[in-house]
Amino acid sequence: MKISTFSLCKRWCMVALLCTAAQVVAAQPFSFVALGDLPYGQAAQGYAPYKSLIRSINQERPHFSIHVGDFKSGSTLCSDEESQVQLGHFGLFDSALVFTPGDNEWTDCYRANNGGHDPLERLQALRATFYKPGLSLGKQPLPVLNQSETTPAFAKFVENQRWVHQGVVFATLHIVGSNNNFEVRDPRAVAEFFEREKANIAWIREAFASAAQTQAKAIVLAMQASVLESKSLWEDFPAHSGFRASIGETLLPLAAQSKIPVLLIHGDSHVFRFDQPFKLNKKPITQLTRLEVPGASDVRAVHVTIDTRQRNPFAVRLLEPAAAP
Repeated sequence: MKISTFSLCKRWCMVALLCTAAQVVAAQPFSFVALGDLPYGQAAQGYAPYKSLIRSINQERPHFSIHVGDFKSGSTLCSDEESQVQLGHFGLFDSALVFTPGDNEWTDCYRANNGGHDPLERLQALRATFYKPGLSLGKQPLPVLNQSETTPAFAKFVENQRWVHQGVVFATLHIVGSNNNFEVRDPRAVAEFFEREKANIAWIREAFASAAQTQAKAIVLAMQASVLESKSLWEDFPAHSGFRASIGETLLPLAAQSKIPVLLIHGDSHVFRFDQPFKLNKKPITQLTRLEVPGASDVRAVHVTIDTRQRNPFAVRLLEPAAAP
């Protein structure tokens, strides 16, 4: 059957229009919410403000929210009951909620005031309680890709998640405070650290590779640790830093080479920051922006808008707890 030149042109025009329309849709601004280090303190003091903040987040109707860890303070119990309460809090988010662990949920649970738990047992319980392969948390779970499902060598790491939204690659990294649990006096902690470090390095590389393959417009990474806390006078990531290989030798070089903007979200220090503090070979990495969420006694979240049509696509504003109903 012969197809006329006119028909071919018509078909190609339709394809071109559809592609253009898809690109226009993908380029539309969208928003999500980042929060972490919440709720802190005992239930009587900490839960009500946190629930008010969740109501405020729901009023914003974000596409999803990301909790960057520490859903309890470092001086409260690491009990199964506490985990169930926090799982219930995550269920209050009207849209999807993606959670990546902090140190308070497991590495610091050996403390007497945390219940004197084995941190590795608490980590195993955390994974079993908060992660279901393929889905986030929240009332409208988001489809996610888990590292445990993609790479047999890293089958433990269900908490490392990745998804794409409107041409932006998102990924969570299990990198936590307390120097990423790089505790050289504990052989079990050292073994866990190096295994998790390998998984995080692979996941960072896969995020950038995925962005290149899909021609993504930006990359957003989320984790708990404030990685510059262990910097020395001479190096940002000295030999004793638990962030040297994953951040200093992996993420920063990839971000410096990236042709698209990268946003790194974290908590840990409880101080709101939105800046570009990272350098490679003493040169600022202008492609990499850092967002640190508030937390602890500062019960606020951060509303993030991404507009990939802009040269600087990331815009933020703070969210206060909602007024009592």
